[in-house]
Amino acid sequence: MLNVPSQSFPAPRSQQRVAAGGRSKVPLKQGRSLMDWIRLTKSGKDLTGLKGRLIEVTEEELKKHNKKDDCWICIRGFVYNVSPYMEYHPGGEDELMRAAGSDGTELFDQVHRWVNYESMLKECLVGRMAVKPAVLKDYREEEKKVLNGMLPKSQVTDTLAKEGPSYPSYDWFQTDSLVTIAIYTKQKNINLDSIIVDHQDDSFRAETIIKDCLYLIHIGLSHEVQEDFSVRVIESVGKIEIVLKKKENTSWNFLGHPLENHHSLIPRKDAGTEIVKPYTPVSGSLFSEFKEPVLPNNKYIYFLIKIYPTGLFTPELDRLQIGDFVSVSSPEGTFKISEFQELEDLFLLAAGTGFTPMVKILNYALTDIPTLRKVKLMFFNKTEDDIIWRSQLEKLAIKDKRLDVEFVLSAPTSEWNGKQGHISPALLSEFLKRNLDKSKVLVCICGPAPFTEQGIRLLHDLNFSKNEIHSFTA
Repeated sequence: MLNVPSQSFPAPRSQQRVAAGGRSKVPLKQGRSLMDWIRLTKSGKDLTGLKGRLIEVTEEELKKHNKKDDCWICIRGFVYNVSPYMEYHPGGEDELMRAAGSDGTELFDQVHRWVNYESMLKECLVGRMAVKPAVLKDYREEEKKVLNGMLPKSQVTDTLAKEGPSYPSYDWFQTDSLVTIAIYTKQKNINLDSIIVDHQDDSFRAETIIKDCLYLIHIGLSHEVQEDFSVRVIESVGKIEIVLKKKENTSWNFLGHPLENHHSLIPRKDAGTEIVKPYTPVSGSLFSEFKEPVLPNNKYIYFLIKIYPTGLFTPELDRLQIGDFVSVSSPEGTFKISEFQELEDLFLLAAGTGFTPMVKILNYALTDIPTLRKVKLMFFNKTEDDIIWRSQLEKLAIKDKRLDVEFVLSAPTSEWNGKQGHISPALLSEFLKRNLDKSKVLVCICGPAPFTEQGIRLLHDLNFSKNEIHSFTA
């Protein structure tokens, strides 16, 4: 949790405060819009002044950069040079200057908690704040240190301290209904497959792979949380955000008390951890005539799994040999075949490996739903090489005229002639057109948490009801 600043915000004479006590935007100069800022960040210009280097910033160094033409601000342990952004900030330069040369996290959370600053300011990233080692007195004292960004290092071996990766850290903040635990791995290009989260009522455990070690957060939470949670990874800075839902909308005074091995770095060979990951069974092929023979007693399950070389689980899975064993649990999930009854229009939105639940849906819908008039799949990926089963999808669309497939790439080559970008109102409003105004429709969506969450918001904006939307967990 981040303490609420004692001073009022915005300040009494701030450009963001109006007579009625609210906030208003400051008129920007011509050529200083959000799109202008995005163009500037993509221009290749050095916006940090460090020529692409990332540095560790001490409190003393941060305090030196407190002028408009040399303004560094710390947000959640990361330091940004916001001088180039001054003229683009809708709240005006004075608001940015309030945090000049200091930690602006509290002020940021008062006004802009929902803003994706990591993306907007990624070209302005100077580096991380230096972590100060401290001695734990008790769990409440630990939480105070967490709030101040002074995270104590756990007891590790001399070998780890000398040769291991840069020590990770974490902090937390809250709203009325949510608690977010942010893990700073200090390892770029980390992915969702590198973390396992487990919690029951008031016990929370998160394991993150850091090179050859596991970083463990193990806490007895001060209050109970719901079963649902989400995980978001900002790969470019190695940050993981785990969002928990409170059982009661009450303010937490502290996160909780440390349990066994909390905030420790454990060599993977000594971890002894059972790894559990959910995967969706798929058909052997999109075409019935391509299916492989079923083994005796029908004991044959297909999975479509992407191997992440630095992942926590999939490299181990990739090393399995014929004859090795893995445990498989009973099926989980809330999707019901009854949702297909009398269905006329089916829309599928998938990103990356979020395509896996769509495989059986396509098989079943095109084979067993006589009322179905149209099936449309919009498949989001980074590059053409990332498109799973592209040739089968294209062949199936030729074979069954009810099926339309659209591929959307976020990082295409210059030769790509298809759609580009991320999930957006423009793409969906064109794609989600019913055959008839009152036809029965179902929209299925699956992908990384940010993709699914944004997609559901957009679907509601486009007047799709809750009963017409089903989301899967990728």
